[in-house]
Amino acid sequence: MHWDHLIKNGTIATPSETYQANLYIKEGKISAISKTALEGTAEQETDARGQYILPGLIDVHVHSRDPGPTYKEDFFTSTQAAAAGGITTIFDMPNTTPPTRDAASYQAQVANLTPKAHVDFGLWGIALGPMNNAGLPELHDAGVIGIKYFWGYAVNKNTFQLTYNYEPGMTDVLPPLSDGEVYQIFQDVAKTGNVLAIHGEDSSLIQTLTEQVKKSGRDDYEALLDGRPNLAEEVTVQMGTSFSRASGAKLHVLHVTTAEAADAIRRAQAQGAPVSAETCPHYLFLSNEDYPTVGAVMKIYPPVKYKKDQQALWQAINDGTITIISSDHAPHTAEEKSGSLWKIPAGMPGTETMAPLMLNAVNEGKLSLQKLTALMSENPAKRFGIYPQKGSLEVGTDADITIVDLNKETTIKATNLHSKSKVTAYDGWHIKGVPVQTIVRGVTVMKNGEIVHGPIGHVVKPG
Repeated sequence: MHWDHLIKNGTIATPSETYQANLYIKEGKISAISKTALEGTAEQETDARGQYILPGLIDVHVHSRDPGPTYKEDFFTSTQAAAAGGITTIFDMPNTTPPTRDAASYQAQVANLTPKAHVDFGLWGIALGPMNNAGLPELHDAGVIGIKYFWGYAVNKNTFQLTYNYEPGMTDVLPPLSDGEVYQIFQDVAKTGNVLAIHGEDSSLIQTLTEQVKKSGRDDYEALLDGRPNLAEEVTVQMGTSFSRASGAKLHVLHVTTAEAADAIRRAQAQGAPVSAETCPHYLFLSNEDYPTVGAVMKIYPPVKYKKDQQALWQAINDGTITIISSDHAPHTAEEKSGSLWKIPAGMPGTETMAPLMLNAVNEGKLSLQKLTALMSENPAKRFGIYPQKGSLEVGTDADITIVDLNKETTIKATNLHSKSKVTAYDGWHIKGVPVQTIVRGVTVMKNGEIVHGPIGHVVKPG
């Protein structure tokens, strides 16, 4: 037998087991896994001695901004950043210009992104209420990975763009949807079988509280949290889980930040609601106490909260309430992230630093390597209907593999990020444990932190 790629002497780690074995790749698929050497030759060999072979990591929450404000990021650089961080598949969010709102825009986006993709990718579709409810079935049939609803935001009738700071009386703007209209989205998405993801913050509550805080003249981080309190997430997540239970829609709660939201999700799951949830590294490793050191770089929506919330999120990971870790990669320029906390945009890049931060947490004993593979590979693949083709190490499936070295130490440096944005809260953080090789369908895209292959990514569809 002649294989395209042999990965030898490594330790395979999946959610269910860890064992030493050789892995053989042919024509982009896993051809064999053997604890003893098989007879034959290989075009390429990787010696993974002392390293771990993981099913390719998946980032379900990436804003590549392409098409749109590509001066911040584009798909070429965002997928380079993903590959550099050990990610083999990303799901790209639909708040682009134009957004992925129907079958035609889905096909146009696939054509736009494929030539730039260093890793495989799925596309989120956007829910706009009455503006595209009738088109949700065709979005599903086109192959969207899921449908995202930006709860509480107004939408421009002409461009379909989100209006983040809606005020009554705005022209050419569809106001934030009523509760009944939101429930209609849940019902319509449930009929398609797609996952429905929500950004869970109550915008009306936030608008009222933020106006109150601004009148006081405060612009510190605690003022931001007073304007976007835990309650804003709690009430939206509670309503979302209730809508999920009543409609049967498969709800996925994005970027959970609070103990209250985690509790609401836990209760809904116990009652049988089809609800899943994710959180992000910035909520696991940062709190309001870090703002004096990190500064406005860490402004993110929903905002990083308190130590008690951080501890509750780790508990929710350990008890299975939160089953996915994502990055919410949302780049901005350094100039945009400088200024008044009220005026600068929310978000920072994260797809490249996510796996190193989580591997460092493995070394610190916060979770096991097997748990990490569940959170960042198997669970997202299963939830979004692409398992076992993605998220597994099984013969016949895509040879998506992330090789990690738990003993390798490094320092995160903003200037080394592959994203166009060199803005990160983790600049100067010393970590132990890094991805050293990213393999997408048998092709090595990243090795030892360097991108070594051009775009080869394919679109991924559920089922």
